[in-house]
Amino acid sequence: MSLRIPLYGALLTAGLLSAGACLAQDNPAPAASATATGTATFNTPQGEVVINSTPAPAPTIAPPPSFQQLAAGGKSITEEQASAYAPLANDFLNADSNKNGKISEAEYARWVKQLR
Repeated sequence: MSLRIPLYGALLTAGLLSAGACLAQDNPAPAASATATGTATFNTPQGEVVINSTPAPAPTIAPPPSFQQLAAGGKSITEEQASAYAPLANDFLNADSNKNGKISEAEYARWVKQLR
């Protein structure tokens, strides 16, 4: 009787492992052909599907304005003032290296240097 329990456990484990492997099987993907122009064609039961794909154009970023322009003559740039230049507004927390809520002229110079 005591030999049956380990045997049942081993059979149960083997059954669960093989069932998991069977369930993990996928149907094969439909045949596809792709070209260098960014077009792919798939044959499906409903008919042929053509997908046209091109990468998005790279964003153009205007050159950063001067510190004096953004600071409006002050000694630092606030988060509100940084909104005049979108890349700085998006990266304000990174540019404010001492985390005081303002960007000094030195912090701005380091941030501009990272852009290049």
